[in-house]
Amino acid sequence: MTIRVLIADDQVMVRQGFTVLLNAEPDIEVVGQAVDGLDAVEQVAELAPDVVLMDIRMPRLGGIEATGRITGPADAVAKVLVLTTFDLDEYVYEALRAGASGFLLKDASAEELAHAVRVVAAGDALLAPNLTKRLIGEFSRLAGAPRAPLKDRVGDLTERETEVLSLIAQGLSNAEIAARLVVAEQTVKTHVGRILVKLGLRDRTQAAVYAYETGLVRPAGY
Repeated sequence: MTIRVLIADDQVMVRQGFTVLLNAEPDIEVVGQAVDGLDAVEQVAELAPDVVLMDIRMPRLGGIEATGRITGPADAVAKVLVLTTFDLDEYVYEALRAGASGFLLKDASAEELAHAVRVVAAGDALLAPNLTKRLIGEFSRLAGAPRAPLKDRVGDLTERETEVLSLIAQGLSNAEIAARLVVAEQTVKTHVGRILVKLGLRDRTQAAVYAYETGLVRPAGY
């Protein structure tokens, strides 16, 4: 199945460059290019892409608000992959809260770009386990205390699900969690699925953010 991609960036060189790289992949097709966030929202409604590569700083409507509009509806299908120049851009945290499934540096290689699109299209989060703790922890410090209207549903989780959520937030992959808990990896996948359903979250990226914001896990020194 071909993955349909929309690229949203106000720099024409970025849009064209990513289009060439992605269209060279046999299973990926760039179906549109948006010049800003508002254009991206409109084209998502028209073209129904599977993945949106979303720049953050754009005129008219920025990437964060555009991400929220695209992923907010209950029937939303498109996944958003945030494009950023810096790996600890404070705005990426806001994009993750808005519903983005992960982030990608603009200087990523063609292989990394294609991999990112495939991962997000499959419904997984593009936060490598070795980056999750550093990234979410740093953004939690930038954001400060948990903010409304975040609803704390951690109490709805079983003890084991709470434990798995904590490990996700600490940056462990499913395989590492399985080894830590001495259970099968499929069992961990089942727990992750139930966690997402109970908390009303889309993927493990949002689960990690949620764990920090509700205080289940605190960044080092906090």
